[in-house]
Amino acid sequence: MSTDPFIIFGRPALGAEELAAVQAVLESRWLGTGPKVAEFERRFRDYRRASHAVAVGSCTAALHLAIVAAGIGPGDEVITTAMTFCATVNAIVNAGGTPVIVDVDPVTQNIDPAAVRAAVTPRTRAILCVHFAGRSCDLDALDALAREKGLVLIEDCAHAIETEYHGRAAGTIGAFGCFSFYATKNITTGEGGMVFARRREDAERIKRLALHGMSADAWKRFGDEGYKHYYVVDRGFKCNMMDLQAALGLCQLERIEQHYAQREQLWARYMHGLADLPLTLPAPPEPGTRHALHLFTVLVGDGRDHAERDRVLAALTRDRIGVGVHYLAIAEHPYYQDRYGWRPEDCPAALAIGRGTLSLPMQADLGEAEQARVISSLRRALGAAPNP
Repeated sequence: MSTDPFIIFGRPALGAEELAAVQAVLESRWLGTGPKVAEFERRFRDYRRASHAVAVGSCTAALHLAIVAAGIGPGDEVITTAMTFCATVNAIVNAGGTPVIVDVDPVTQNIDPAAVRAAVTPRTRAILCVHFAGRSCDLDALDALAREKGLVLIEDCAHAIETEYHGRAAGTIGAFGCFSFYATKNITTGEGGMVFARRREDAERIKRLALHGMSADAWKRFGDEGYKHYYVVDRGFKCNMMDLQAALGLCQLERIEQHYAQREQLWARYMHGLADLPLTLPAPPEPGTRHALHLFTVLVGDGRDHAERDRVLAALTRDRIGVGVHYLAIAEHPYYQDRYGWRPEDCPAALAIGRGTLSLPMQADLGEAEQARVISSLRRALGAAPNP
């Protein structure tokens, strides 16, 4: 067993600025939703050139609120990808909708628009696409299909903060875009999320829904302008963001492009250092797009059996290197099999990716020596020479 320091997968890149920002919020004594949240909404909206933005407690909450705001409920079907985290599907279920999964393109690992078209029924109300690892989905095809069929397009941008598609930011093309600021994401607030909405009325409703369904700006009721009465005007939830979180997000947003440049270097070193191994490396970004470089995933073997991937995963862990699996195909999970009758073999590309994929550390502050350890460990696990 290695005695080297453990490399945490997805370790957030934090500095003195974040510590000072959080301390300032603590000293202000306004910890919950307040002026920092409003500022973070404005600045993240402007960074992505979105119409309207609402900060919430998580990307899961963002997805749930977007689905509710879209008017989706019992009996309504939402088509989504078989290659995603359970939160995507759970948000549909918790809003009362019925998830319908379709397979992915084996190269991009994103939802296959042809499979989406084949899955549309009279009960379909929405398409929920996921920009996997930071690579944009084929938004031209999905948006055209949504318009043709009268469907709502919702973008799950948990991996896609910097992603762009033909000059437009991910999350601004569909009716809703949902972002994550979880600890491992390219911007972190510890926990947190954001919803982009094309229409003002949708954003206003999401803001109400996120804070108990109370009338607009109810958080100001304890401010220095005097007590403000509020009314409950919708059946809401409790998933607002706090100023403590937003203070972190504002600092992270200041350095988002600097961190992106650092991840570009990490990506290039991985592509060079692993090029001769029996692995499937990420495909190049499509022309006219910007990949957010959130996850660096490699495919071990052909995906028919996860034993080889798990052997390599265990070898890296023994070398004290944190790794991820993004993701087991959603139909592999017993709950969905039992409730919806999903079978993993019905989505063969997602099945193979899920059984063979392995995600390597990709955080912006990963040092060159740390990355060299990752590459050497992976090469050793695959029986290759230490250096390419």
